[in-house]
Amino acid sequence: MLRTPVCGVLGIEVPIVQGPLGGPWEQSMRLAAAISDAGALGSVPTTLRTPAQVRDDVRRLRDLTDRPFALNMTRRPFVPEVFDAVVAEVPPVFSFALGEPDGLVARVHDAGAIFLQQVTTVEQAVRAAEAGVDVISAQGTESGGFCGDVSTMALVPQVVDAVRPLPVLASGGVADGRGIAAALALGAQGVNIGTRFLASAECGVSDEWKAAIVSATSQDAVKVAFAEHILPPPTEGGFETVPRSLRTPFVDEGNSVADMGAAQAGALRSRVMTAMRDGTAHELIPLTGQSAGLVRDVAPAAELVQRLVTEAEATLRALADLASARSGADEAR
Repeated sequence: MLRTPVCGVLGIEVPIVQGPLGGPWEQSMRLAAAISDAGALGSVPTTLRTPAQVRDDVRRLRDLTDRPFALNMTRRPFVPEVFDAVVAEVPPVFSFALGEPDGLVARVHDAGAIFLQQVTTVEQAVRAAEAGVDVISAQGTESGGFCGDVSTMALVPQVVDAVRPLPVLASGGVADGRGIAAALALGAQGVNIGTRFLASAECGVSDEWKAAIVSATSQDAVKVAFAEHILPPPTEGGFETVPRSLRTPFVDEGNSVADMGAAQAGALRSRVMTAMRDGTAHELIPLTGQSAGLVRDVAPAAELVQRLVTEAEATLRALADLASARSGADEAR
């Protein structure tokens, strides 16, 4: 079984973390439960959820699984009352994204939870390590949702070097076992995967969104340049990031018409928020990473976890065999 030191830190069997697939839409607690039951770490988003909704989500999840899971928050926006509810639920892991962890780490640790921090630059990683987080997820620009500008291939080894001995996860562009093997080669101890799990049987997003992922190429996942005009802004301490989405007429128009977002910000934001609430957000901004080009089917989450592990192990064996063969060839010369 594929296992690295971060598995012990997070209380899991295989080094795979599900990225929280959050918003007003329902990710479904069935997804997080299925991933945790499969030995990985399922995640529950809290973005734009109320404290009462968060408490209900966690209780429903605990009815479905007794395995470790993560509760996630971001600084787009950060709501203190939601953080209070999260800490009160004492999640095994608290994951934080899109902003500095300032002032949060001690409370999370006092509650008995592990702190997993997402970063998009080396500088953010160093500050997170100094703040006392336990695990860092280095998120490359290939990722869906809000992401930075540096690729996973370039970012991960720099973060590993900068925060050693803290364990690092690689995020962005990983959707199969080859990606996991590559992440390990870069020095990461595991991966954080979002898009591949969007296209899972248990994920609560629409079938149309899942089908769009399966049929997409990597080029179809583009940055939403006018996002600041249609989505809630980051609160204090938030990172400057831009979301990545599959192309739609809405995204294409907003990206091609200069200053359209600024001119129509109020109307556009109202339209997007309404779509999020009524389940049609995917028709406007189906947040998805470039790894969509690697997704070929919709499958049960547990099957996906097993597939990822099996492929990673096979890839690592193939690489070892390749290195051995080359070494033997060199000796024969």
